[in-house]
Amino acid sequence: MSVDHYENFPVASVLCPPALRPPITAIYWFARTADDLADEGDAPAGQRLADLAAYRADLAAVAAGRTPSPRWQRVFEPLAAMMARHALPAALLGDLLSAFEQDVTKTRYADRAEVLDYCRRSANPIGRLLLHLYGVTDAAALRRSDAICSALQLANFWQDLGVDLPRGRVYVPDTDWQRHGLAPHDLLRAEAPAAAPALVADLVGWTRELMLAGAPLVHAVPGRAGWELRLVVQGGLAILDKIAALGHASWRRRPTLTPLDVPKLAWRALRMRPDRGVVAPGAAT
Repeated sequence: MSVDHYENFPVASVLCPPALRPPITAIYWFARTADDLADEGDAPAGQRLADLAAYRADLAAVAAGRTPSPRWQRVFEPLAAMMARHALPAALLGDLLSAFEQDVTKTRYADRAEVLDYCRRSANPIGRLLLHLYGVTDAAALRRSDAICSALQLANFWQDLGVDLPRGRVYVPDTDWQRHGLAPHDLLRAEAPAAAPALVADLVGWTRELMLAGAPLVHAVPGRAGWELRLVVQGGLAILDKIAALGHASWRRRPTLTPLDVPKLAWRALRMRPDRGVVAPGAAT
């Protein structure tokens, strides 16, 4: 299954246990469709919110064992089956919808706590749903999952500065702009101020710390799923490393991973050991 713009979802890859591919695929399409309702096309905000409210009503219906509306039948029929089979927590799916609804109405964030609260609903539920499927439920694992998912969301924000800022969507917290003496429009100028790379470097450093805090989770997730998680962690770190390689000027050019990165990521994933920490992109190999 490919991912176009819902970038932080660890989808049902070849490394995923085959028995878990149907529920992961159902969760993916639920999230992807809601994301499109909030973000794609040219519908006005009121229509987007109305569509998301109807989508939420269908989630409530299937969570209660009722039949959803026919509008998103291809999403909710498989989701209902997987919710029943795997006891997927409806509250986590509802949190995702809360974040998508917020995307329609909120374009600025006062501080890092506000951004992390958004991540708590836009990204962290995905990790918690996957851990639920893997049977990993302890509090330490949940905290580390939240750190990884929030870091992936933040990495996507800093990766997409050149996409989001022209659309008026600003995920860099106001306190960070102020600390560096900058404003969002500064990065839209032909020549951004000299302080701009330091701002992005600060954000990348924050994100890297979060990812490294969550990375020990890879040793708690069993089997093939644990190997997929290793690649997810290393992929997130690689994006941060690519932003750094651009001189932290990711508003000018969007860094991406390519097939040429795969062998390096696989090698670093293989070298992740409980007794040696994370071998991050940029580390000696």
